[in-house]
Amino acid sequence: QVQLVESGGAVVQAGDSLTLSCAASGRAFSSYAMGWFRQAPGKERDFVAAINWRGDSTYYVDSVKGRFTISRDNAKNTVYLRMNSLTPEDTAVYYCAAASGPHYYARLVNYDYWGQGTQVTVSS
Repeated sequence: QVQLVESGGAVVQAGDSLTLSCAASGRAFSSYAMGWFRQAPGKERDFVAAINWRGDSTYYVDSVKGRFTISRDNAKNTVYLRMNSLTPEDTAVYYCAAASGPHYYARLVNYDYWGQGTQVTVSS
């Protein structure tokens, strides 16, 4: 069992940067692949970024490549999402998730545990 708590969401302006954090508690955080997803109002929850258990392999949706960076600190049981050059289209609730497996995963069904989400609002 893994418990995930996101933080760092805020209201920012277009072009600003923001870093989200996801603190994990429970067993063996370093054995889980981690991912970030987001859900805008009235839309489905979409994949944003993922990282493997060791933190040496990452994967991003095309729309955030070059702007967002996912990273993890296994000693602190925390995964991060650094978001640069934010646009109003990035406005959403951002969720972190943990998958039982070594690789990175882009599909919701691969993830076993979810946080409660943190709101990111980007104004133009």
